[in-house]
Amino acid sequence: MKPDFTEVLSLASEAGHILLENGAEISRVEDIMTRISTYYGVDSGNYFVLSNGIFTTGQAGKVEKAGGQASTYANVEFIPIRAIQLSRIVAVNRLSYDISAGKCTLEQARERLGQIRRSKGKPAWELCLASAFGAAGFSAVFGGGWMDCAASFVVGLILYAFVLGFSSRYLSKIVGGICNALLANALCIASYRLGFGSSLSNIIIGAVMPLIPGVPFVNGVRDLANSDYIAGLTRMTDAMLQFLCIALGLGIAFILDGWIFGGVIALSGMTTHPETASYLVQFLAAFIGTASFAILFSADRDHYLPAGVIGATGWMVYLVMLRLGGATPALSALAAAFLVCLLSRFAAVPYKSPAQVFIICGIFTLVPGAGLFWFTYYLLSEQFALAQSTGFTALKVALAIVFGIILATELPQRLFQPLRRR
Repeated sequence: MKPDFTEVLSLASEAGHILLENGAEISRVEDIMTRISTYYGVDSGNYFVLSNGIFTTGQAGKVEKAGGQASTYANVEFIPIRAIQLSRIVAVNRLSYDISAGKCTLEQARERLGQIRRSKGKPAWELCLASAFGAAGFSAVFGGGWMDCAASFVVGLILYAFVLGFSSRYLSKIVGGICNALLANALCIASYRLGFGSSLSNIIIGAVMPLIPGVPFVNGVRDLANSDYIAGLTRMTDAMLQFLCIALGLGIAFILDGWIFGGVIALSGMTTHPETASYLVQFLAAFIGTASFAILFSADRDHYLPAGVIGATGWMVYLVMLRLGGATPALSALAAAFLVCLLSRFAAVPYKSPAQVFIICGIFTLVPGAGLFWFTYYLLSEQFALAQSTGFTALKVALAIVFGIILATELPQRLFQPLRRR
């Protein structure tokens, strides 16, 4: 018996809802909704997906019980983006392929969607530890010594406990973003003044990395590449707003410290500690940092290893081009982002997951978090020439990452088709 078309479109809308609220890109939401409805015999569905809403309409055609008139379906949903859970995106993606392969009835598909919606994210203790290890890993990636990594570890742990226990529950997104960065920087400065860590800049850069808006940044780029300009610009604006909140939080902490101690604390610029400068340590640090973000975004456990390897490989390409090839940071970031995206598309095949899962985690080693920090610091310390130079370099790196992702995304899908044979 052919399923009722309203039930089919309702199922497709529910799948789209789960995808969108957990950070899926627009094209994937539309593709999966179309795949589900088409298999169940509804090819007249229309979906208009925005960054925080889905409009679903459909028409069954003329039926006797409707007096010869067309029976229609329309549904509009507002979908606020909540905590990102990549595992739910993977689960819905796999469900859609099972449906198209004839492995699920409509009732079974609805039950599985219910199970996916009810699935819990990572426990708070695991998220806090992931934030701590991620902060420590990125502190080493950007040149910190072992004590700097230890300081970032402690700050990252406290920071995410604050995010989960207070900020995400009681504060708005903007105020929460500012307060998160303010707390992180205040703790880093206190740690440095107490002698716990030798490079304040590297402690701070590592500690604030869990706050970097990698998901809206990557999804905004992919939406723009897929010509979803409204959603792409919205998500890029959201990412820029979160970057601004981080900068404001960092700046307020520096100002408060300056009032207490009589001036903005003096920093000497980027430093690389010999303890963590070797390529082996850099690879391991990037691996730990990237895998930690896979945990923070609630990816499946079997995705931690490939995500970590992809992120670490991208960082090594960036580092080798910068150190040995004499390339600019922007050119190095372009090549590394291209490789991260390419490797993510290959990894998506055996793991039967969207490439987005690996891109979001793997790209974090390249996001110019250090540039954001130094731009904020130089601006507050009235070193305007350095602020302009640092800010412009960070902007070029961000644009290079954008172009690297777009170039890799635009490669024809047929290049990956032989790998999809099961």
